Amino acid sequence: METIVITGGAGFIGSNYVRLALAQTQARLVIVDKLTYAGNLSSLKDVSSNARFVFLEADIADATAMKNLFKDYEPSAVVNFAAETHVDRSIDGPHAFVNTNVMGTFVLLEAARKYFGSLIQEDKNRFRFHHVSTDEVYGSLGKTGAFTEQTAYAPNSPYSASKAGADHLVSAYFATYGLPTLITNCSNNFGPYQFPEKLIPLTILNALEGKPLPIYGDGSNVRDWLYVEDHCAGLLTALRKGKPGEKYNLGGLAEKTNLQVVDKICAILDSLRPLPQGKSHKDLKTFVKDRPGHDHRYAIDISKIKKELGWKPQYSFDSALEKTVEWYLEHKEWCENVQSGKYRRERLGLLERP
Repeated sequence: METIVITGGAGFIGSNYVRLALAQTQARLVIVDKLTYAGNLSSLKDVSSNARFVFLEADIADATAMKNLFKDYEPSAVVNFAAETHVDRSIDGPHAFVNTNVMGTFVLLEAARKYFGSLIQEDKNRFRFHHVSTDEVYGSLGKTGAFTEQTAYAPNSPYSASKAGADHLVSAYFATYGLPTLITNCSNNFGPYQFPEKLIPLTILNALEGKPLPIYGDGSNVRDWLYVEDHCAGLLTALRKGKPGEKYNLGGLAEKTNLQVVDKICAILDSLRPLPQGKSHKDLKTFVKDRPGHDHRYAIDISKIKKELGWKPQYSFDSALEKTVEWYLEHKEWCENVQSGKYRRERLGLLERP
């Protein structure tokens, strides 16, 4: 049986990918996660009884654990989601981001390189190391244009810098050692099982509780939004059809300002959970001090993956957002389960510059 190792598989995108891979492949999936605040087994509860599901609690920065992982499970592919991902948290504490995103990726690459070297040629031809990254490595765009695979890296936060470092390591392992790697860089994801520190779930849950809806700066920062199910379908396509050594950009073709996103969520909630006396959830909007080094605009050019691999997003932003809001309304227990006593949707990343 084919085996795919999925690191960070108990996180937001990883858990959605696990579901898709179980549905669309016959592979055994070995999910590796160290279960930090954003990784939770409750996100995999509905698929954990599948005979092809294996879970291993481990840190990708643990060299012994990663060596044993390859020895014990002999995978034909690794899909690396494991990462610290929240920009605000990287401002407050960059060390964890460097440790997991740079050192963890390095340790995983080393284990993969040594394992790859032990394989017979037929298995080498089949093996893939797929590193899942972000558009934030490219920095910030002006009012026009979009990131392509040739865009120079210009990260502006500790998070994006750590992901850029990981991307460069992955590329170097292909160029230097011949490890058959793939890199995908995606735009902002949203959908089920996203930890409530990110804009969309934070806005949904705060609005339901009548709490302020914080909007950084004037709300004009633009992101290209990608529904997580579309992203996971693109990732599986890249794993199956992608050419080793290549990188592919995945985006949702849905540029929205943060203010537009919040307004759309409020409109959906006004319809699904109307407030008394004609009030609107929009009344909860609160403009707050902007994030330090806040990139103004991201946009992804998906021409390469569309032309070469045949992938493009299937969901419109509005339909996917409505599905997302409905999911959070129906899964309040999950939201409570994943939020520890240390995080109650408070503002993070409040760096005071000297």
